[in-house]
Amino acid sequence: MIKVYVSRFNPETDTEPHMECYEIEQTPHMKVLDALQAINDKYDADISFRSSCRAGQCGSCGILFKGNGALACQKEIKDGAIIEPLRFPVIKDLIVDKSSIEAKVKDLELSLQCDHTCSDELDTSITKEDTKDTKKVRSCIECYSCYSTCPVVNIATEEFGGPYLMRYMRKFETDPRDNYDRLKEALDEGLYKCTSCGKCLSVCPKNINTFGDAIEKMRAIAVANGSGPLPEHVAFKENILKTGRSVKTSKTPFVEEAENNTGSKIAFFTGCMVDYKFPELGHKLVKILKENGIDVDVPEGQVCCGSPLLRTGQTDIVQELVDKNKEVFKDYDTVITICSGCGATLKNNHPEFGSKLNVMDISEFLVDKLDTDKLKEVDIKVTYHDPCHLGRGQGIKDAPRDIIEKIPGVEFEEMLYPCQCCGAGGGIKSGKPEIALDLSKSKAEMIKDTESDAVITICPFCQLNIQDGLNAIGCEDIKCMHLLELLDKAYE
Repeated sequence: MIKVYVSRFNPETDTEPHMECYEIEQTPHMKVLDALQAINDKYDADISFRSSCRAGQCGSCGILFKGNGALACQKEIKDGAIIEPLRFPVIKDLIVDKSSIEAKVKDLELSLQCDHTCSDELDTSITKEDTKDTKKVRSCIECYSCYSTCPVVNIATEEFGGPYLMRYMRKFETDPRDNYDRLKEALDEGLYKCTSCGKCLSVCPKNINTFGDAIEKMRAIAVANGSGPLPEHVAFKENILKTGRSVKTSKTPFVEEAENNTGSKIAFFTGCMVDYKFPELGHKLVKILKENGIDVDVPEGQVCCGSPLLRTGQTDIVQELVDKNKEVFKDYDTVITICSGCGATLKNNHPEFGSKLNVMDISEFLVDKLDTDKLKEVDIKVTYHDPCHLGRGQGIKDAPRDIIEKIPGVEFEEMLYPCQCCGAGGGIKSGKPEIALDLSKSKAEMIKDTESDAVITICPFCQLNIQDGLNAIGCEDIKCMHLLELLDKAYE
């Protein structure tokens, strides 16, 4: 038997939705849709929900499953599952009123805008090459999972068209028959308000990468024609051209102090934030690796991975950065990162520019190499925040938690939504700081609810932003720490 929690709302008797718990027998490969029907059959519950094709093609059965958009016909039910309606006005139970987003689509004229003459000329001459880009974003079944899951749409006080509308605009922007200014439309709807968290891709039943194939591409077009990026993003490129780093510093860069030419075949890709802002993290990495009998090289000449430029559309010098790093790291067997953004960029983007290094996040590298006999007890309660570019970008979720649980004395408790974006990425922290703070405060409230002394993560950007959120809600005593800082305490 499993317990399933379902949001109920009857406008004739209820003033607001409430959760009800049902116990049912779970059958093999039972889907949410099957579970809802089983509840209705067993309890005569009369839960209202939509379904049609039952094959993941119509999108009508979209729901929230533990806070994330999903199709009820595809998502397997689990014990303790929480089933809620999509984030629209509720008509009854799991049925929602989507007229607001449908009206928005109509107002924005999100249909092919082309006069008959244009259509007659192009219809017979469109090639596969013309449709290659638009094909990536045109398989949407309008389940609204992405829209209902987007953290900026749901949490930020600023209005944002969201991934559903951005995908729609990109679809027509790439269509050679369309003669409407889709870029201006996208800018007006918040092209630069996306955090690049990748949540929309992770919940999309059709695997549409709205950020990578729609938003990033339109940001690059905006930069090319002078309508982008945001003024705050220009500094990324200026700094890189001057120093090779996207940020400025008043500290001695870590690379200048670190040991090089150790003979190790393992190298450390420092990244801009560690090299210029948090050199102490670099020193902790070297110390912890030595505690486990591992030497690491910190080669000179390495530069920014290009992530800040790729995320903001400033792509013209990315190839140069990739080539420099490829040359610097070409003789190493393994390249370690301690910044999730750097790791995701090196793994996912650099191969597109001709560089395929064996890159490993510190957690996946170290999880099976820790000498646990040397770990001292640390009296602390912690929770863990999944950086978007680690959990979704690299598929690494268990390794950091496994390391935390190996440390004696540490009490670990999961927060409500550990993988919810904190708001630091996609150029948001610098370009739209108010959105970054909205999201970080939401994250901070979850952390506060765990009554933890600290929140652990593996991303310097997340560290900064989450700490800002904690401070903003009066929780300055809760510290956002890098995993290396926690390990360092265990090795002191």
